[in-house]
Amino acid sequence: MKSVLQKNKECYLCGTTWNLELHHVFNKFNKDKSDKYGLTVWLCPNHHRGGFSPHHNRRLDLNLKEIAQEKWESQFGTREEFLAEFGRS
Repeated sequence: MKSVLQKNKECYLCGTTWNLELHHVFNKFNKDKSDKYGLTVWLCPNHHRGGFSPHHNRRLDLNLKEIAQEKWESQFGTREEFLAEFGRS
């Protein structure tokens, strides 16, 4: 599924279109669900793997998860259904 979090293929954080990498907002055990519901964003290498990436910056990671959860709840179901699907809020 195409991302429901952004329309254009550009870094979600800085807007560059150079050498983008797909970031699954809910990773590990929920990576397939991120794909299924379009809870992904494009990130440049600096924002995907650098020091200010969701993998290394807990605040940014939680912010993206919050945005994704709100989008999921507005398009797919209730908070309770989200919790059942992803296991946590």
